[in-house]
Amino acid sequence: MNAYWHCLRGIVLREWLRFVLQRTRFLSALVRPLLWLLVFAAGFRAALGIAIIAPYDTYITYETYIVPGLACMILLFNGMQGSLAMVYDREMGSMRVLLTSPLPRAFLLASKLLATALISLLQVYAFLAIAWAYGVQPPAWGMLAALPALLLVALLLSAMGLLLSNGIRQLENFAGVMNFVIFPLFFLSSALYPLWKMRESSEWLYWLCALNPFSHAVELVRFALYERFNLLAMVVCLVLTLIFSVLAVLSFNPQHAAVRRPS
Repeated sequence: MNAYWHCLRGIVLREWLRFVLQRTRFLSALVRPLLWLLVFAAGFRAALGIAIIAPYDTYITYETYIVPGLACMILLFNGMQGSLAMVYDREMGSMRVLLTSPLPRAFLLASKLLATALISLLQVYAFLAIAWAYGVQPPAWGMLAALPALLLVALLLSAMGLLLSNGIRQLENFAGVMNFVIFPLFFLSSALYPLWKMRESSEWLYWLCALNPFSHAVELVRFALYERFNLLAMVVCLVLTLIFSVLAVLSFNPQHAAVRRPS
């Protein structure tokens, strides 16, 4: 048991040191959601009205509505960046060194996912603190109640990113894949606008958003942040996290980086 604990602590500490040394990563993670909250929200509020009805039949401002979605945006980008780091580690050979450990590969990769998720949570709560100062103030207990939901979503998105990175053999190819995945997931979701509003515009677009796993992740966090519980979103997130994690572990191949195309 001590070996497992020391391994987990070492992986988490390594990710923390990498995060601390990359200060621009922290700032860039905050710039994107803050732009939406402070700048673009004004235009969207003008289009949607000063107040909208949340899924739990409560009138809230547009800024209050999008804060959970912007928090999940941070988790999404960090999940993809964590996968980019995994591709880099595989290129440099450090992942192959880590996997020489006698501990199970599934535990090592799960520790990597957990470390990425914990770093993401720090950035999310930094964003929520800034939003609180700006005037978007969820219930104090909701900030605590949202922690398990945020952790689950962080693990879900990190596992999805790891699964995607398993098919990437070269570091330079992953940036294009990130953009191809991140933007459809984010914009075709309930992060920025209610699904009922989307349905008024287009039925097929509504169903794309409703079936998007990221929509369920956003709704899980949104309900938890405002002291509600969404059973469907919880079940979907749990099942997808399990599926993506198992597939990521089974498909992980540290030798991918050893196969290089001739220059």
